[in-house]
Amino acid sequence: MSEENFADLLEESIVTIHNGEIVEGTVIGVKDDEIILNIGYKADGIITRSEYSNKMVDLTQEVKVGDKMQAKVLKVNDGDGQVLLTYKKIAIEQSNKKLEEAFNNKEVITAVVTEVLDGGLGVLIDESKVFIPASLVSDIYEKDLTKYAGQEISFVITEFNPRRRRIIGNRKQLIVEEKQRLQKELFERISVGMEVEGVVKNITDFGAFIDLGGADGLLHISEMSWGRIDNPKKFLKVGEKINVLIKDIQGTKIALTLKFERDNPWKDAASKYAVGNIVTGKVARMTDFGAFVELAVGVDALLHVSQIAKEHIEKPSDVLNIGDEVTGMIVDFNEEARKISLSVKALLIAEEKNKAEQDDAAYDEAVEE
Repeated sequence: MSEENFADLLEESIVTIHNGEIVEGTVIGVKDDEIILNIGYKADGIITRSEYSNKMVDLTQEVKVGDKMQAKVLKVNDGDGQVLLTYKKIAIEQSNKKLEEAFNNKEVITAVVTEVLDGGLGVLIDESKVFIPASLVSDIYEKDLTKYAGQEISFVITEFNPRRRRIIGNRKQLIVEEKQRLQKELFERISVGMEVEGVVKNITDFGAFIDLGGADGLLHISEMSWGRIDNPKKFLKVGEKINVLIKDIQGTKIALTLKFERDNPWKDAASKYAVGNIVTGKVARMTDFGAFVELAVGVDALLHVSQIAKEHIEKPSDVLNIGDEVTGMIVDFNEEARKISLSVKALLIAEEKNKAEQDDAAYDEAVEE
């Protein structure tokens, strides 16, 4: 056989390849930045690290000499006489197929956030990139998305257009659906008068919103205690677990209270604060016309300026300070209106009268002897 005939025969025995064609080869070398494949062609195939994966990987840990693998031809001749191959594009096509099935079947996907971008989050599913816009990350506005970096999240694919490189994920939809489910379950099991556990979610000047596990209830400042609350933020803390009573339900609005009847300070008030009883309390607040004396948590009595002393007092602050302890006599009790009137003057007069009577009795006894 002549040299020319042998060369022709050798040329015919070598496969021909074209750009875009999928070939199979054997790994004959692995470097940090490339994989070398014997693809049965007159030149070896090269897969660079960037064409192996979208992830930062160590190629020497991914494949070894002797491994069989498929790749797609990018360039039959890369300029150095070698065939430029891509493994990544095959992987992308395979992962895109999975994502398309998930899109069509409305499947929930769970994956780790690989990028926090200006407009949302980037997630890598095998070799396919899914973008979750900031508006679809949560059902509430989140200014800072960095907390999601490296976190595993669940979402659904709501737009699939790989040709335009638009594969859009939606986490908000799952959150909304879950909240609707929990809300439905909550309203099916709760009723007015029921005691439930909740978590303080937010505190305002007028009250606090309590997460009941499906819906938030409003705990108004006036319902936080039988006593007086001036600042809800000093009374409750965000994240705190509390037991609350469902006071009212109007549609999806829930009114809550911490005024449990078992703690009602007015339960036995009629006997405790009957007219003529002597009681002691502390000055809680003052006005020009008198001072309010706290006899118990949630029970205040008005000490009118005219009843502070026997002598004339211009204004309460002339003789009293917040926190002062005051002992007086109950001179009026209105349970229905929950109003109590207290008098130091009446107590002083009664004490003087009692002392005079005791003195008279002592005098009479001495005369008889």
